[in-house]
Amino acid sequence: MRSKKALVRRPSPRLAEGLVTHIEREKVDVDLALEQWEAYVGALRTHGWETIEVDPEDDCPDSVFVEDTVVMYKNVALITRPGAESRREEVLGVEEAVARLGCSVNWIWEPGTLEGGDVLKIGDTIYVGRGGRTNAAGLQQLRAAFEPLGARVVAVPVSKVLHLKTAVTALPDGTVLGRIPQLDAPSLFPRFLPVPEESGAHVVLLGGAKLLMAASAPKTAELLTDLGHEPVLVDISEFEKLEGCVTCLSVRMRELYV
Repeated sequence: MRSKKALVRRPSPRLAEGLVTHIEREKVDVDLALEQWEAYVGALRTHGWETIEVDPEDDCPDSVFVEDTVVMYKNVALITRPGAESRREEVLGVEEAVARLGCSVNWIWEPGTLEGGDVLKIGDTIYVGRGGRTNAAGLQQLRAAFEPLGARVVAVPVSKVLHLKTAVTALPDGTVLGRIPQLDAPSLFPRFLPVPEESGAHVVLLGGAKLLMAASAPKTAELLTDLGHEPVLVDISEFEKLEGCVTCLSVRMRELYV
């Protein structure tokens, strides 16, 4: 039976100090961000997801981007070692949360670095971005953890954006969404659909035809609606100022033993 649990983490009051690498820094409205986060969590719940709130890390500005701290494959939780040193304390609370859920827990060890935003799973194929936050040793350790379980790991060079999933995500049928200018090697994806907006490259699969998407991608939402999908739009403008997207704000756990 498929599970529908999602890890989420309340934004830090220091959110506005979060890291930016590929965009200009803008002023973040922390109060508005909290409202947007609550609406995002509400959208997950509305569509049948049980949300599990990881203990907050108020001293870690980027901790709301919980996806970066753990990668799930089947019932195994791979606790990451973020490439940004300031984010490494974020993994502790997440490790406790996944252990409570009965996951088998593995870790990325030094000198490896890996962030969950660099990992795109399509069935048993796991695309891993090799970029500024995930190094070769981290990629090798992920391969060692998941290939014995049946995964096929494909390394993808990433140099133009923060994470692989800043550039691409995938539809329920496995078609990859993205924008060619943000990709180093689009030919690595067998089925690719270009989208008209940067934030249109990001979807969270809610179940059935429903796709959680940012409100900042109305043209992409229209395109996907025309293709038979059902976009569910949420405003995440304050997180987008920190290179965040709809995937970053939760860890969807679909294959827990239930």
